[in-house]
Amino acid sequence: MPSNDLRPIVRLRSTAGTGYTYVTRKNRRNDPDRMTLRKYDPVARRHVDFRETR
Repeated sequence: MPSNDLRPIVRLRSTAGTGYTYVTRKNRRNDPDRMTLRKYDPVARRHVDFRETR
């Protein structure tokens, strides 16, 4: 089994300032830079950008 270096676990933090986070995996070959996804923030009760934190 190869190690998880190719698909590391990343934490996505809300840009709305609520402190809400998602945890997911990403493919480092397809997304070598920090990932940004638009997801639902239940604290802000709307869709906002979530950016990868390290």
